[in-house]
This record gives sequence, C-alpha cells and structure tokens, in this order.
Amino acid sequence: MKPTRFLASSIRRLDPGAFALVMATGIVSIDAGQHGMPVLARALFALNALAFLVLLALSGLRLLHARREMLDDFANPARGAGFLTFVAASCVLASQCMLVVPLPRWAVALTVLGAVGWICLLYLLLLAVITGQRKPGFRRSINGGWLVAVVSTQSLAVAITLLVAHGHAAPALGWLFAALCLYLVGAALYLILITLIFYRLLFLPLPASGFTPPYWINMGALAITTLAGSLLMLHAPARPPLGALVPFIKGFTLFFWASATWWIPLLAILELWRHGMRHVRLRYEVDDWDIVFPLGMYTVGTNALAQALDLDLLQPVADIGVYVSLLAWLLVAVGAVLHWRRALRA
Repeated sequence: MKPTRFLASSIRRLDPGAFALVMATGIVSIDAGQHGMPVLARALFALNALAFLVLLALSGLRLLHARREMLDDFANPARGAGFLTFVAASCVLASQCMLVVPLPRWAVALTVLGAVGWICLLYLLLLAVITGQRKPGFRRSINGGWLVAVVSTQSLAVAITLLVAHGHAAPALGWLFAALCLYLVGAALYLILITLIFYRLLFLPLPASGFTPPYWINMGALAITTLAGSLLMLHAPARPPLGALVPFIKGFTLFFWASATWWIPLLAILELWRHGMRHVRLRYEVDDWDIVFPLGMYTVGTNALAQALDLDLLQPVADIGVYVSLLAWLLVAVGAVLHWRRALRA
C-alpha cells in the first residue's frame, strides 16, 4: 500500500514546473555533446527521454484523477506558468534528437507536440489568469517563473530552426520566417515581463525565502533568446527577405547575451545572501532545475553566438561553462535522488 499511496500523493502534488527536469537534462546533454563528450551526452539523452515519458504519464494521471488541483494550479498566477515547461521540454528533447542522436522523425513529432502545447497552454493560461476573479495580488503573483513563457517560445523557435538546418522542414524560407517571428515574440514577452519582475525585486519587500530558483530564469530566458538568434544568423538564407534582417538579428542577439551575462553575478550574490546571510536551508526542490537550465543554456547560447559572430574570444566562456552546468546538474540530481528516497521511506 505504501508505494500506491506514495504514487497517488505524487500525482496529486505534481509540481506544474516538473518538466524543468527535462529542460535542464536536455540542455546539459547538448552542452556535453558540443564539447567532445558524446557518451555522456547520449546517456543523458536516454535518461531524459525516460524522464519525459514518466512525467507525461504522471501529468495524464493527474488530469484524470486530480483535475481540480490541476485546474487550481493552472489558474493560479503564481504557479500557472509552470505548465509551459512541458512545451520547452518537448522542444529541448526535439533538439537533442537532432544534435545528440539522429532521430529526425522523433524530432519532428516532438516539435509538433511542443507547437500544439505552446498554442493551447499559453493562450489558455493567459485567458485563465485574465478572467480569474480571485487573484493573490501582485507581490505573490509575479516571479521569475513567468519567464517560462519566453523560454517556451524561444525553444520552439530553436527547434524549428534546427529542423530547417537538418533538412527536415520545407519550405525552408517559410519555416525560418516562422522561427524569426517566434524569436521576436519571445523578445517582446521578455521585455514586458522583466519590467514587472524587476519592479517586484526593487520596490517590494523580498524575504530571503521568497528569492526562489525560478528567478534564475531572468537569465535563462535571455540565454535561450541568444541561442535562437544565433541559430537564425547561422541558417538564415543570404538572399532577401531574411538576409536583409541578419544585421538587425545580430545586434539584438548580442544585446540579449550581454544582458544575460549581467544577470549572472547579481543572481549569484542573491543566492549567497539567501543561504549565507539569511541562512535559508539548502534542500532539494523541483524548482532547483530552474537553476541548472539557465546555466546550461548560457553555455550553449554563448557557443552558438561565438560561431555566429565569428568571435573566438567567447569560446573560453563556453568551454568553462560546460563544467559548471554539469556540476550543477549533478548536485541537483543527487539532491533529487536523496529526496525521493526519503519520501519513499516516510
């Protein structure tokens, strides 16, 4: 009975942002593959595919057996954006199916799944939050987790661009144009949401316990925007109309990379303040994957930008960053295993 009760409890309390595990593992796998670690990259891909299927099954069971809790989470401004991690996870896994292992059909299927999820979840989420009559207030509603809307949009742009680059999407010009539009929509969403998040950080009281891992998506959303723009620069055709927009994409993408770089020291200092000065206990939570994903994405985005701009001086940043992201993934993974083992024993 204990395993049954544990499974039922896990389904009922499944975090809306649980697919961040797949996002983080996927980007670290891609990162390892780009830095001469193919065996590790494939091992992480296998683990990631399994995690995606398990989370998909748990989400389906939650929809069937705990629909009320799921709908409450969806309509909650503080938690609802977490459901968009499903979109980003699908697209990151699709990118793995092109960059880590040659599975083009799975890449296409996962990109389509991500696109359908993006259309349905993003608009339904906005509808639920806008029309909801019970709202917890600005201070409790806005956090870095809202930027998953940007991450999901840019992850779809990345997956489509990679499909075009590998010859799995035609006509190429039409799909690249769609990816460019998604890139710009993601950029617009970031500029809107980060204004609200920055206002919350600067002008409203923030307890140490309130500085949660999703605030790292402040940087991660910029990092994946950098990756999307860099891939567009590398694969956009030289002829008009997209070729004429490449200089604009270059400047905009460098702007986002510089902003992502600026965020890293501030976020690290706030983590030291949270745990070192305010003594918030270090313990595993699902949101910890929201730290791993931005670190891995910053490395992959920097690597792509170095190629797109032919800037070799950026390459050492990516070469060091891969080990930082691998270490972060390992620490959080160990914490997750210990947490689940304690939960099973309890």
